[in-house]
Amino acid sequence: MRRWDGLGDIPTDQGRSVVAIGVFDGVHRGHGALLATAVEHGRRLGLPVVVVTFDPHPERVLRGHTPTVLTSIDRRVGLLDDLGADAVCVLPFTKELSSLSPEDFVHRVLVDRLGAAAVVVGEDFRFGHRAAGDVAVLAELGGRFDFVVDGVRLVADGETITSTRIRALLEQGDVSTAAELLGRPHRVGGEIVHGAARGRELLGFPTANLDLDPDTAVPGDGVYAGWLGRREAGPGYESRWPAAISVGTNPTFDGTERTVEAYALDRDDLELYGVDMTVDFVARIRGQERFEDLDDLIVAMRRDVDRCRDVLAPETGDTA
Repeated sequence: MRRWDGLGDIPTDQGRSVVAIGVFDGVHRGHGALLATAVEHGRRLGLPVVVVTFDPHPERVLRGHTPTVLTSIDRRVGLLDDLGADAVCVLPFTKELSSLSPEDFVHRVLVDRLGAAAVVVGEDFRFGHRAAGDVAVLAELGGRFDFVVDGVRLVADGETITSTRIRALLEQGDVSTAAELLGRPHRVGGEIVHGAARGRELLGFPTANLDLDPDTAVPGDGVYAGWLGRREAGPGYESRWPAAISVGTNPTFDGTERTVEAYALDRDDLELYGVDMTVDFVARIRGQERFEDLDDLIVAMRRDVDRCRDVLAPETGDTA
């Protein structure tokens, strides 16, 4: 799959294509339905499928506020590849782009650079200055510029799916329902950095502390079962471990900074500092608690680890 960063990166001999447009944050199952429709058009017309997505999130430019991000742009591109995109154009969302009229946007992006023969969007897609364009406007412009338009409901199993709903579920700590809508566990990623070292030196559970982008969508405070993995796996070494994951401020130690820490179950020999890692959230074990006694915290952590092991047993094959 090809990735183009901006219109200038698109080859001048690109030719005609089927274009799917959207932010695609999360690349959830509703987005999967949209991409499946684009792929069908591509097969029917014998044309490649090009996805146009935006970075940063348009809300940052339009309103100075960025919704928490479900997928980094690199992760988003990879997931779109998995869904059948032949190319992804990451279009920088700028004030200049947002000020284009619907006609100018269509002419500059879809016609001049991508030679759109079919355009697939979500049924509530808006574009152009002050969001003046919708699916009806896009279809009218398609009639003028020789492309068909397909407005798709972002639905899976009869249920409309939105990134906003998934963010709300994560804030509530409901990672299992979020995973159903995403089609996979929610993932965060970052470099492993040094923390307070209490896990290894005081509690007996050495944790990997992730340095996350501040815009990352992190589940609500609590303890979760999930997976700790290397961002880039390679031959010759382990790359993924079942894990107990803590999200929160460590109130037992009067902490104030919110952290994401993962303990690879039954492993105290991993050297991961400086390594780019990911954490996948499978199920919530409990909410964040403050313990008055350190021994009580250790007992609770042991219980958490046992529950995580039980939750993950079907995937690990450990049924003992």
